[in-house]
Amino acid sequence: MENLGAQDPRWIGEYRLLARLGEGGMGRVYLARSARGRTVAVKLVKAELARQPDFRSRFQREVAAARRVGGQWTAPVLDADTEAEVPWVATGYIGGPSLHDVVAGQSGALPEHSVRTLAHGLALALRDIHGAGLIHRDLKPSNILVTIDGPRVIDFGIARALETIAGLGSGLTVTGAVVGSPGFMSPEQVRGETVTTASDVFCLGSVLAFAATGRQPFGNVTSGVHALLYRIAQEEPDLEGLPEGLRELVTGCLHKDPAARLSVEDVVARTAPQAERAGAAAGPWLPGELLAKLGRDALQLLEMEADAETDSDTATLRRTPVPAGPDGTPVGVAAPGHATPGGPAVPGAYAQPTAPAAYPAAAHPGYPMAGGGAGQPWAAAQHHVPGRFPAPPARTLRPSRGLGNTMMWLFGAFALLSVAHLGLNGTLYSAYVDKLGGTGGQSAIDETSDALGILEIFTGLLGLSLVVMYPVWFRRAYLNATFLAPGRQRYDSGLAVGSWFIPVAQLWLPKQMANDIWSSSAPPGTRPASRALLHWWWALYVTMFVVIAVQGLVDAFADTTDENRQAVAWDILNDLVSIPAAVLALLVVSRVTRMQQPQRWQPEAGAFGPPAMR
Repeated sequence: MENLGAQDPRWIGEYRLLARLGEGGMGRVYLARSARGRTVAVKLVKAELARQPDFRSRFQREVAAARRVGGQWTAPVLDADTEAEVPWVATGYIGGPSLHDVVAGQSGALPEHSVRTLAHGLALALRDIHGAGLIHRDLKPSNILVTIDGPRVIDFGIARALETIAGLGSGLTVTGAVVGSPGFMSPEQVRGETVTTASDVFCLGSVLAFAATGRQPFGNVTSGVHALLYRIAQEEPDLEGLPEGLRELVTGCLHKDPAARLSVEDVVARTAPQAERAGAAAGPWLPGELLAKLGRDALQLLEMEADAETDSDTATLRRTPVPAGPDGTPVGVAAPGHATPGGPAVPGAYAQPTAPAAYPAAAHPGYPMAGGGAGQPWAAAQHHVPGRFPAPPARTLRPSRGLGNTMMWLFGAFALLSVAHLGLNGTLYSAYVDKLGGTGGQSAIDETSDALGILEIFTGLLGLSLVVMYPVWFRRAYLNATFLAPGRQRYDSGLAVGSWFIPVAQLWLPKQMANDIWSSSAPPGTRPASRALLHWWWALYVTMFVVIAVQGLVDAFADTTDENRQAVAWDILNDLVSIPAAVLALLVVSRVTRMQQPQRWQPEAGAFGPPAMR
């Protein structure tokens, strides 16, 4: 676990980041806390991967499939945003070291009863994973976390949903796709053959052999990856030192032929009775020294907090020493159902001390505060850098219906005036054509120009109202978006006004903010509406901006009748673009206003929005 660096965000979604847990091929993993005070692990995908459409679509399918995996032995998927510029997924945080760290760096090989309990827990986890239509494909010691009450399987990063590859080969995957980690792959993975759930069982056998002997059953990569893969595919495993009571179980998992291997249900059945007897007779499933260390680490994690210094752009981790009893077990902590040194038995899992609240209670009535306290918002302790880190959440949801209705009336009136302006411009264009053809005079041009002048006064006043009111509504919508989906916004809320008046930048910066508003305003648990309306409106806005600039230049240098006719033609084109642009802007305002109405957010179901505003 490392402190956050200068390049790390401070918010991802509604989650306040506390520390960096690690980094892998897919992205970085952070320790974070939710608005409810729950500790979670948030995986942020690498930006270069997020830019690849194939990866993004695969990631979306895998997250959707992983949400269906539920159970006691896996880290549940709690939240995700696969539509974000940089996708992320949040899972329940498992407070414990990996099996690799335990065996290779701390305690060495585990005793037989511990390995049996490990096998039972991993088999139950695989049953949940396979039942959800997934194959893990990378079951290895570093993807297994050791906790006081059993193992937990994590990292579905390269698991593939079975139904997503229907029609691309037979069965469960695409022939030729090799995914996994050397040393803990199945023979069919090595050979690039069809991978089934039996592949995970072979990996399970390798994991159990490693846990019981402290060695990988087919050696390591020191002799070369190709030699290691050859041994997996062709040679028998090295099981020297494996307790006899585990040999039948492990060898049953390590058959080269997938059809001859034990099934997951076989492993569950063979390990369940022993696990129950071990739990009744031998106490905790782990050795006492390892159990004590896990307890101390758990308390240190709960004592850790972000250093809320407003002048610092990084969080500092603080750890409080944990008192230990005479036998090394931390005071006040026990496994479920076991007594603590100096204290009574603790039923169930560890008691969780009160976690700091993320936001004031008034801001999030739908999010009950841990311990009932309001606390200070973490946003106040965050030094936000516009354009680099996600914006902190707004403190309240502000009703925008009044502003939205005003904007819709203004855009509607502007569209109607533009229609009238188009009609007069058409008449003026005809008058210039008649004059050029010798069939009309200057009087018709003068009369139409006078009428246009009067109409343009009203259009100008209305346009000025839009210039003033639209940034006000836009900023209100942006602030509401930061409340509804904290961390998804890329810029400071001040740019919601200022960006419209920055030359050149107004052609792209407000659109990025509009995209953030659109995505963040979708009700929880639903996919954001299609951005087609937003894209068409923006395309017409940019086109209108360019046409106005060209029309102004043509009009400024128009001296002859023909040049004036050309200037009117550009004015007509401007009207033809302005009318649909105003209509689409009206629809965009209407859609965003409806999405952000508090009655669409149900606090009783755990979403945002004060009941009083509904």
